[in-house]
Parts: sequence; C-alpha cells; structure tokens
Amino acid sequence: MRLFEGTAWDKPPVCDRCGKLEKECRCPPLPLAPEKQPLKLAMEKRAKGKMVTVVRGFTDIDLHQQALLAELKGACGAGGSISEEGIEIQGDHRDRLRKLLVAKGFPVKG
Repeated sequence: MRLFEGTAWDKPPVCDRCGKLEKECRCPPLPLAPEKQPLKLAMEKRAKGKMVTVVRGFTDIDLHQQALLAELKGACGAGGSISEEGIEIQGDHRDRLRKLLVAKGFPVKG
C-alpha cells in the first residue's frame, strides 16, 4: 500500500483544458489578466530622427497583443509593430495610448 493511494495526490497532474498529463500537454499558456501586467510608455528616437512610442511590460507577445496592436494603430492613425521590446507605434502618442490602455484595464507608468 502506498502512502497517498486513492487520494488526489496519488494521480499525476493533468491539464484542465485538454485532460492530458501535464508532461504531454501542448496547450498554449494562458495570458495574464491586464491588471497583472503593468506597462511602461516611453519615447525613443530611431534612425533619421523618427520618434517612436514604445509600450513595454507585456509578459508574452501572442495573438492578444497582435489584436491590441491593430487597435492601437487604428486609434492613433499611425503605423506600428511588435518587437522584442514590446509594441512600437510611430510618432508621439503617449497621452492617447495611456488613455486607451487604462480603459482596457492595464496599469500604465510613464
């Protein structure tokens, strides 16, 4: 007889979404809630004097951030991209981005 036989600890952990063992599970990790991702806004100067507003602090760049990028670009009327630093929007749009991100539930600094 084993010590934890018949209890919840006797069974190996399984994924809540797919039901497979955690070792075999290939489900993508769940993104953090917006209120748990404090973001920082910063202005940076790029080549030829171009200004870029950078939003840093995302825990992971995935489809949710790509949808957010499209929304931010549309609201600012500017181009932008996702880099390893975070989301970059062309031009100085700190005030507008701060309002949009706070409305979405993100705590924003800078």
